[in-house]
Amino acid sequence: MPPEEEHRVQAHLDRLLAERGMTLSELAARVGVTVVNLSILKNDRAKAIRFSTLTAICRELDCQPGDLLSIRED
Repeated sequence: MPPEEEHRVQAHLDRLLAERGMTLSELAARVGVTVVNLSILKNDRAKAIRFSTLTAICRELDCQPGDLLSIRED
């Protein structure tokens, strides 16, 4: 099995929260996940995200997955 490749997915949670005047704590409460888990996503350290969590984040931030996530250039 090949070694795990470093992912290049980048989250834009900071920008989306700022644009909506929402805190990470408020989003965590609305989505039903811990602030720690959202912080991991926000700081680009997440290895995965459940579709149900992604759906809930997009619902609360009124955005599409592509607004939240992008691929970082090499």
